[in-house]
Amino acid sequence: MKYKLLHFAIVLLLASNVVGKERKVAATTPSLFKEIALQDSLMFAAFNTQNMPAFKAYFSTGLEWFQDNGGLIGYDTVFINFASTFAKPYKLTRKLVKGSLEVHPIKDYGAIEIGKHQFRHMENGKEEVGTFKFLMIWKKQNDNWQITRVVSYGH
Repeated sequence: MKYKLLHFAIVLLLASNVVGKERKVAATTPSLFKEIALQDSLMFAAFNTQNMPAFKAYFSTGLEWFQDNGGLIGYDTVFINFASTFAKPYKLTRKLVKGSLEVHPIKDYGAIEIGKHQFRHMENGKEEVGTFKFLMIWKKQNDNWQITRVVSYGH
């Protein structure tokens, strides 16, 4: 009985020590949420109008793009692929799924953006719609936001 009580006391002490050292992540501020939502909106306005120079400016040249059905893709290949998409006879557009946006701060770096988006285009007289999930890592330097990592999945 003494040993069980001693064992319980040790477990309780260790548990309280771990809980006491737990670090809380900073909450997303309304201003950070608005800032990232604005960046997302502006970036995809450039995408939807096929303004490649404006769209490309939102991405770091060190970009790593991870896609579930395409693997890891680097900056140059990403924009070769977008140029090919923009050259197609149909116009592909993107819309953020309302209520899906999450923004989380990254200390001394920037923010994580998570959400769902829909891509639409007309093909053979029929509207094609795909809804996919994404995660983007935004880095803020000198009041300029750029995406350094993209994870695109659910294709």
